[in-house]
Amino acid sequence: MSDLDAFRAEVRDWCRANIPADWRRTQTGPSEAEFVRFQQDWFCGLRDAGYAVPHWPREYGGGMSVERQMVLYQELAAADAPRLVLAFVGIHHAAATLLGAGTDEQRARHLPAILDGEIWAQGFSEPGAGSDLAALRTSARRDGDGYRVTGQKVWASGAQYADWCLLLARTDPDAPKRKGISYFLMDMRAPGIEVRPIRQATGESHFCEIFLDDVWIPADCLVGAQNAGWQVAQRTLGAERGLTMLELAERLGNAGFRWLARTCTEPGRDGRRPIEDAAVADRLIALEIEITALRSMCADLVRRHDTGAAGPADASVVKLYYSELLQRMTDFAVEVGGLSAQTDVRKPMSGGWESGAWALDFVGSWEWTIPGGASEIQRTIIGERGLGLPREPAGAS
Repeated sequence: MSDLDAFRAEVRDWCRANIPADWRRTQTGPSEAEFVRFQQDWFCGLRDAGYAVPHWPREYGGGMSVERQMVLYQELAAADAPRLVLAFVGIHHAAATLLGAGTDEQRARHLPAILDGEIWAQGFSEPGAGSDLAALRTSARRDGDGYRVTGQKVWASGAQYADWCLLLARTDPDAPKRKGISYFLMDMRAPGIEVRPIRQATGESHFCEIFLDDVWIPADCLVGAQNAGWQVAQRTLGAERGLTMLELAERLGNAGFRWLARTCTEPGRDGRRPIEDAAVADRLIALEIEITALRSMCADLVRRHDTGAAGPADASVVKLYYSELLQRMTDFAVEVGGLSAQTDVRKPMSGGWESGAWALDFVGSWEWTIPGGASEIQRTIIGERGLGLPREPAGAS
């Protein structure tokens, strides 16, 4: 037995012993306290097994090879494991930022805390600064050994549960848009912070608004140099567009495609199976081919990232492809699933964007074409940074 085969057997055995058999039932309609407790327990279980942060450096609890990461995510998806909803920003976005641009003190303070369950949110977008993130207006003014921050953030996933927030604020209002922004780590328990959940079309309140009224942030919570936050933010966005996709691609290609195949092969109200229609079979095969390509692209991106060979637009290619493939797949599932796909409007809170509750999955899939840079932004990055096309003239928009 090869080393990878032995590791796969290890993960498979762990999944059988540790994934709660009834998690889909208990996580459908739970209270907020039950949801948080379940997420924390699930994260602790993965952490104790060494499976929570395989992409981190070895000295911080990771160090797993790309091949092993692929096996891990394949087996978790095959076993229909819950998703790490509340830990997602912490283990991916916050960790990438701290590892790439944080100080030794910031890493020592927060990386172990994240492994102990510290929850993070991301305070980037604003009502007037979504795709054009550099247009943000939240201000931070120097005040002694810290900063006073005032403004508003929106689309902050899980902010109602967060302990800390990755925050962008303008520290030089007279500088060009990208030159006057600074990057902060903000304690969500600081006075002056109000979080308001936003109720979505799916019935969930995954996103939040954050209102900041003269919030004090110590100077040692500044990441990178003052007014150099735009460069730091690219590390965060790079993680959101790239490395996180390895797990998401495996979930889409394993559990998600399994749910879709079941939808296509189960008899409908007329007793016929959708797969008997040649058009349905063709589309199912085409989606499987696309998913195979996505999984290969993600694995290649992670390998090249680890060796420093990733291109400036590679993460955008993967993010764009995943988000729009997710939309096509869930749209097709709603269509082929018939009335039951339209009326099944309950899904587990700890599930993914491919839960098999197709109407909600499809509505939720539109979320992925917006955060981390909308699809239009990704195409601009691919064109300019990847293909070397001329930049859009200033003021053209």
